[in-house]
Amino acid sequence: MQIQVHTDRHIQSDERLAEFIRTTLQTKLSRFADHLTRIEVHLSDENGQQKHDSHDKRCLLEARFEGLEPVAITEHAASVGQTITGAADKLQRKLSSVVGRLRDKHVRTGHSAPVMEAETN
Repeated sequence: MQIQVHTDRHIQSDERLAEFIRTTLQTKLSRFADHLTRIEVHLSDENGQQKHDSHDKRCLLEARFEGLEPVAITEHAASVGQTITGAADKLQRKLSSVVGRLRDKHVRTGHSAPVMEAETN
């Protein structure tokens, strides 16, 4: 699973941030790792230097799931770390839902469903 990180000019991107993102996504999405080809992470500070809103950090995650359209979610929070963690949680739930719908569809049509490990978290 390839992880690409993009930040706007108000978010400082360094190796520590990249490692936090990789660790968080790999931990939260490990059960999907064999089926995800790429995850794009887009971080931004919607207010820049102005501090009007305490939830002005935004994380958009776009997951490329084998053979399916990309799945995207957005999370807003007060800090970059909170947006990444919250977005990873949302994406985990979204991908679980996608996999569940695929399994249901395969069961109804009589095809064997793709095998995925049960979530242990």
